[in-house]
Amino acid sequence: MARFRYSLQSILNIKLKMETLAKQEFAAAKNALDREEERLRKLKVRKTYYEEQAGSLLSGKLNIRDIEDNNEAILRMDEYIEEQIVRVEKAEAALDAAREKLTEVMKERKTHESLREKAFESFLQEENRQESKAVDELTSYTYGQKQQVSE
Repeated sequence: MARFRYSLQSILNIKLKMETLAKQEFAAAKNALDREEERLRKLKVRKTYYEEQAGSLLSGKLNIRDIEDNNEAILRMDEYIEEQIVRVEKAEAALDAAREKLTEVMKERKTHESLREKAFESFLQEENRQESKAVDELTSYTYGQKQQVSE
């Protein structure tokens, strides 16, 4: 039996490597998004802490300097949170782009794999045809030899 060789195997190999790279890029984008979301969460927790501290500063003995510092810290946290939200949105956009690229690369790879499967099926059909032809020739030859012996 002949050996199957797919003529576009090198392209399929390249598509597999491209898919691996796209998966790595997607994972990196996901990790970046997770880090940015974690930073945002920490900033929100910190702001909540300052807000709780503001409540305790307003009860009991009032210290204007501490209250002003606390209000300034809350305002800074708001700024930091807004900046972090922008970073999170950028990371989400990068993740979406990486997801789209990965999807496209996977489609291309699957297309080439289906072409390879079709080529393999054609190869098997051709092999079966040739085998049947060889069996038919052998049968005809054997039958012909018997006919000559009988005469």
